[in-house]
Amino acid sequence: MSRLPTYFLSHGGGPWPWVDGMRDLFARSAQAFSAIPGTLPQRPKAVLMITGHWEAPGFAVSTGEHPPMDYDYSGFPPHTYALQYPAPGHPALAARVMSLMQAHGLSCVGDPTRGYDHGTFVPLHFMFPQADVPVVLLSLKHGYDVASHLKAGEAIAPLRDEGVLIVGSGLTFHNMRGFGQPSSTPVAQAFEHFLHEVVTMPSAATRHQALMNWTQAPGARQAHPREDHLLPLMVVAGAAGDDPGQRVLLEHALAVDMGSYRFG
Repeated sequence: MSRLPTYFLSHGGGPWPWVDGMRDLFARSAQAFSAIPGTLPQRPKAVLMITGHWEAPGFAVSTGEHPPMDYDYSGFPPHTYALQYPAPGHPALAARVMSLMQAHGLSCVGDPTRGYDHGTFVPLHFMFPQADVPVVLLSLKHGYDVASHLKAGEAIAPLRDEGVLIVGSGLTFHNMRGFGQPSSTPVAQAFEHFLHEVVTMPSAATRHQALMNWTQAPGARQAHPREDHLLPLMVVAGAAGDDPGQRVLLEHALAVDMGSYRFG
Protein backbone atom coordinates (compact mmCIF):
# COMPACT_ATOMS: atom_id res chain seq x y z
CA MET A 1 0.00 0.00 0.00
CA SER A 2 1.36 3.40 -0.98
CA ARG A 3 1.71 6.24 1.50
CA LEU A 4 -1.04 8.81 1.11
CA PRO A 5 -0.32 12.54 1.10
CA THR A 6 -1.82 14.94 3.61
CA TYR A 7 -3.79 18.07 2.79
CA PHE A 8 -4.65 21.43 4.26
CA LEU A 9 -7.69 22.89 2.51
CA SER A 10 -9.05 26.41 2.78
CA HIS A 11 -12.72 25.44 2.81
CA GLY A 12 -14.31 28.79 1.94
CA GLY A 13 -17.28 30.56 3.50
CA GLY A 14 -20.24 28.73 5.02
CA PRO A 15 -22.28 26.35 2.82
CA TRP A 16 -21.14 28.16 -0.34
CA PRO A 17 -21.71 25.33 -2.86
CA TRP A 18 -25.45 25.57 -2.25
CA VAL A 19 -25.81 29.37 -2.13
CA ASP A 20 -26.57 31.41 -5.24
CA GLY A 21 -23.93 34.06 -5.74
CA MET A 22 -21.33 32.19 -3.66
CA ARG A 23 -20.71 29.22 -5.94
CA ASP A 24 -19.06 31.43 -8.52
CA LEU A 25 -16.84 33.04 -5.89
CA PHE A 26 -15.28 29.69 -5.01
CA ALA A 27 -15.39 28.04 -8.43
CA ARG A 28 -11.65 27.32 -8.39
CA SER A 29 -11.98 25.65 -4.98
CA ALA A 30 -14.75 23.41 -6.31
CA GLN A 31 -12.56 22.36 -9.21
CA ALA A 32 -9.47 21.77 -7.06
CA PHE A 33 -11.29 19.77 -4.37
CA SER A 34 -13.01 17.62 -7.00
CA ALA A 35 -9.64 16.79 -8.57
CA ILE A 36 -7.98 15.51 -5.38
CA PRO A 37 -9.12 11.84 -5.53
CA GLY A 38 -7.67 11.48 -9.02
CA THR A 39 -4.23 12.52 -7.77
CA LEU A 40 -4.04 9.93 -4.98
CA PRO A 41 -2.03 6.70 -5.33
CA GLN A 42 -5.09 4.71 -4.25
CA ARG A 43 -8.61 5.25 -2.99
CA PRO A 44 -8.55 5.98 0.75
CA LYS A 45 -10.09 3.52 3.16
CA ALA A 46 -11.19 6.48 5.30
CA VAL A 47 -10.65 10.19 5.87
CA LEU A 48 -9.40 11.68 9.12
CA MET A 49 -10.54 15.31 9.13
CA ILE A 50 -9.08 17.95 11.45
CA THR A 51 -11.56 20.78 11.29
CA GLY A 52 -11.18 24.34 12.49
CA HIS A 53 -14.80 24.17 13.62
CA TRP A 54 -14.30 21.69 16.45
CA GLU A 55 -12.45 22.72 19.57
CA ALA A 56 -12.51 20.58 22.72
CA PRO A 57 -10.89 20.91 26.17
CA GLY A 58 -8.42 18.27 25.04
CA PHE A 59 -8.07 16.33 21.83
CA ALA A 60 -11.20 14.40 20.95
CA VAL A 61 -12.20 12.09 18.13
CA SER A 62 -15.63 11.29 16.70
CA THR A 63 -16.64 7.69 17.41
CA GLY A 64 -20.20 7.53 16.07
CA GLU A 65 -21.12 5.06 13.34
CA HIS A 66 -23.48 7.55 11.68
CA PRO A 67 -22.39 11.11 12.50
CA PRO A 68 -25.13 13.75 12.29
CA MET A 69 -24.94 17.10 10.51
CA ASP A 70 -23.77 20.20 12.36
CA TYR A 71 -25.04 23.37 10.68
CA ASP A 72 -22.58 25.67 12.41
CA TYR A 73 -23.41 28.83 10.45
CA SER A 74 -26.11 31.47 10.53
CA GLY A 75 -27.90 33.79 8.14
CA PHE A 76 -27.94 31.43 5.16
CA PRO A 77 -30.98 30.27 3.13
CA PRO A 78 -33.29 27.75 4.84
CA HIS A 79 -32.38 24.91 2.48
CA THR A 80 -28.78 24.99 3.71
CA TYR A 81 -30.03 23.72 7.09
CA ALA A 82 -31.35 20.55 5.49
CA LEU A 83 -28.17 19.52 3.65
CA GLN A 84 -27.01 15.96 4.15
CA TYR A 85 -23.64 14.28 3.82
CA PRO A 86 -24.37 10.72 4.94
CA ALA A 87 -20.82 9.31 5.02
CA PRO A 88 -20.46 6.67 7.73
CA GLY A 89 -18.20 7.04 10.70
CA HIS A 90 -15.44 4.55 11.48
CA PRO A 91 -15.28 3.57 15.17
CA ALA A 92 -12.28 1.29 14.63
CA LEU A 93 -10.30 4.14 13.08
CA ALA A 94 -11.35 6.43 15.93
CA ALA A 95 -9.97 3.87 18.40
CA ARG A 96 -6.73 3.68 16.40
CA VAL A 97 -6.39 7.48 16.51
CA MET A 98 -6.89 7.51 20.28
CA SER A 99 -4.27 4.78 20.67
CA LEU A 100 -1.72 6.62 18.54
CA MET A 101 -2.31 9.89 20.38
CA GLN A 102 -2.01 8.27 23.78
CA ALA A 103 1.20 6.50 22.73
CA HIS A 104 2.64 9.98 22.11
CA GLY A 105 1.62 11.22 25.53
CA LEU A 106 -1.44 13.10 24.27
CA SER A 107 -4.79 12.62 25.93
CA CYS A 108 -7.58 11.92 23.45
CA VAL A 109 -11.17 10.97 24.22
CA GLY A 110 -14.02 9.71 22.10
CA ASP A 111 -17.15 11.71 21.29
CA PRO A 112 -20.05 9.61 19.93
CA THR A 113 -22.23 12.65 19.18
CA ARG A 114 -19.94 14.83 17.08
CA GLY A 115 -21.24 15.52 13.57
CA TYR A 116 -20.10 16.98 10.27
CA ASP A 117 -19.60 20.77 10.33
CA HIS A 118 -19.30 22.76 7.12
CA GLY A 119 -15.51 22.66 7.27
CA THR A 120 -15.95 18.91 6.86
CA PHE A 121 -18.87 18.39 4.51
CA VAL A 122 -18.09 21.21 2.07
CA PRO A 123 -14.72 19.87 0.80
CA LEU A 124 -15.84 16.24 1.12
CA HIS A 125 -18.92 16.99 -0.99
CA PHE A 126 -16.54 17.62 -3.89
CA MET A 127 -13.91 15.02 -3.04
CA PHE A 128 -16.25 12.10 -2.44
CA PRO A 129 -19.71 13.16 -3.66
CA GLN A 130 -21.20 9.72 -3.08
CA ALA A 131 -20.38 10.02 0.65
CA ASP A 132 -19.07 6.45 0.47
CA VAL A 133 -15.73 6.95 2.25
CA PRO A 134 -15.91 6.72 6.08
CA VAL A 135 -14.97 9.88 7.96
CA VAL A 136 -13.58 10.45 11.46
CA LEU A 137 -13.10 13.92 12.94
CA LEU A 138 -10.22 14.99 15.20
CA SER A 139 -10.72 18.13 17.27
CA LEU A 140 -8.41 20.99 18.05
CA LYS A 141 -7.29 21.37 21.64
CA HIS A 142 -8.38 24.39 23.63
CA GLY A 143 -5.55 26.84 24.19
CA TYR A 144 -4.25 26.51 20.62
CA ASP A 145 -0.77 25.40 21.64
CA VAL A 146 1.10 24.97 18.36
CA ALA A 147 3.56 22.38 19.69
CA SER A 148 0.72 20.13 20.85
CA HIS A 149 -0.93 20.24 17.44
CA LEU A 150 2.33 19.51 15.63
CA LYS A 151 2.84 16.58 18.00
CA ALA A 152 -0.69 15.36 17.33
CA GLY A 153 0.16 15.30 13.63
CA GLU A 154 3.31 13.32 14.31
CA ALA A 155 1.25 10.86 16.36
CA ILE A 156 -1.25 10.14 13.60
CA ALA A 157 1.33 10.04 10.77
CA PRO A 158 1.35 6.19 10.61
CA LEU A 159 -2.21 6.35 9.31
CA ARG A 160 -0.83 7.57 5.98
CA ASP A 161 0.58 4.06 5.45
CA GLU A 162 -2.71 2.48 6.49
CA GLY A 163 -4.90 3.92 3.75
CA VAL A 164 -6.20 6.91 5.70
CA LEU A 165 -6.28 10.33 4.05
CA ILE A 166 -5.46 13.04 6.62
CA VAL A 167 -7.08 16.37 5.78
CA GLY A 168 -6.90 19.63 7.71
CA SER A 169 -9.77 22.00 6.94
CA GLY A 170 -9.52 25.68 7.82
CA LEU A 171 -8.53 28.92 6.10
CA THR A 172 -5.25 30.73 5.60
CA PHE A 173 -7.12 33.99 6.28
CA HIS A 174 -9.92 34.02 8.85
CA ASN A 175 -10.88 37.46 10.07
CA MET A 176 -14.65 37.80 9.88
CA ARG A 177 -14.48 41.60 9.95
CA GLY A 178 -11.83 41.61 7.26
CA PHE A 179 -13.61 39.61 4.56
CA GLY A 180 -14.65 41.80 1.67
CA GLN A 181 -12.52 44.73 2.79
CA PRO A 182 -9.92 46.05 0.31
CA SER A 183 -7.57 46.72 3.22
CA SER A 184 -7.46 42.95 3.85
CA THR A 185 -6.00 42.12 0.44
CA PRO A 186 -2.34 42.99 1.21
CA VAL A 187 -2.64 41.42 4.67
CA ALA A 188 -3.86 38.12 3.27
CA GLN A 189 -1.24 38.18 0.53
CA ALA A 190 1.59 38.81 2.98
CA PHE A 191 0.52 36.06 5.35
CA GLU A 192 -0.11 33.62 2.51
CA HIS A 193 3.40 34.36 1.19
CA PHE A 194 4.79 33.47 4.62
CA LEU A 195 2.83 30.22 4.75
CA HIS A 196 3.92 29.24 1.26
CA GLU A 197 7.57 29.74 2.15
CA VAL A 198 7.18 27.69 5.33
CA VAL A 199 5.14 24.85 3.87
CA THR A 200 7.64 24.29 1.06
CA MET A 201 10.63 24.04 3.40
CA PRO A 202 12.36 20.65 2.88
CA SER A 203 13.24 20.18 6.56
CA ALA A 204 10.48 19.24 9.00
CA ALA A 205 12.42 20.70 11.92
CA THR A 206 12.86 24.05 10.19
CA ARG A 207 9.24 24.08 9.07
CA HIS A 208 7.98 23.29 12.55
CA GLN A 209 10.07 26.04 14.11
CA ALA A 210 8.71 28.58 11.64
CA LEU A 211 5.14 27.46 12.37
CA MET A 212 5.81 27.76 16.09
CA ASN A 213 6.66 31.41 15.44
CA TRP A 214 3.77 32.13 13.07
CA THR A 215 2.58 35.17 15.07
CA GLN A 216 5.76 37.00 14.01
CA ALA A 217 4.83 36.76 10.33
CA PRO A 218 3.58 39.84 8.47
CA GLY A 219 -0.14 40.32 8.99
CA ALA A 220 -0.39 37.29 11.28
CA ARG A 221 -2.86 38.58 13.85
CA GLN A 222 -4.80 40.57 11.27
CA ALA A 223 -5.22 37.38 9.27
CA HIS A 224 -6.02 35.28 12.34
CA PRO A 225 -7.36 37.14 15.39
CA ARG A 226 -8.02 33.60 16.65
CA GLU A 227 -6.04 30.76 15.14
CA ASP A 228 -8.79 28.13 15.09
CA HIS A 229 -8.73 28.00 11.28
CA LEU A 230 -4.92 27.88 11.13
CA LEU A 231 -4.31 25.06 13.63
CA PRO A 232 -5.43 22.27 11.26
CA LEU A 233 -2.39 23.18 9.16
CA MET A 234 -0.16 22.51 12.18
CA VAL A 235 -1.59 19.02 12.59
CA VAL A 236 -1.20 18.26 8.88
CA ALA A 237 2.36 19.60 8.88
CA GLY A 238 3.16 17.34 11.82
CA ALA A 239 1.79 14.33 9.95
CA ALA A 240 3.79 15.27 6.85
CA GLY A 241 7.14 14.46 8.43
CA ASP A 242 9.95 15.34 6.04
CA ASP A 243 7.63 15.54 3.04
CA PRO A 244 7.75 19.14 1.77
CA GLY A 245 4.50 20.82 0.88
CA GLN A 246 3.26 22.44 -2.28
CA ARG A 247 0.43 24.86 -2.88
CA VAL A 248 -2.33 23.21 -4.90
CA LEU A 249 -4.76 26.14 -4.92
CA LEU A 250 -4.68 29.86 -4.41
CA GLU A 251 -8.27 31.04 -4.25
CA HIS A 252 -9.08 34.74 -4.26
CA ALA A 253 -12.52 35.60 -2.92
CA LEU A 254 -14.02 38.20 -0.62
CA ALA A 255 -10.94 40.38 -1.27
CA VAL A 256 -8.47 37.88 0.22
CA ASP A 257 -6.17 35.07 -0.88
CA MET A 258 -6.82 31.62 0.56
CA GLY A 259 -4.27 28.85 0.02
CA SER A 260 -4.60 25.06 0.05
CA TYR A 261 -1.61 22.73 0.38
CA ARG A 262 -0.54 19.15 -0.14
CA PHE A 263 2.36 17.38 1.60
CA GLY A 264 3.80 14.28 -0.03
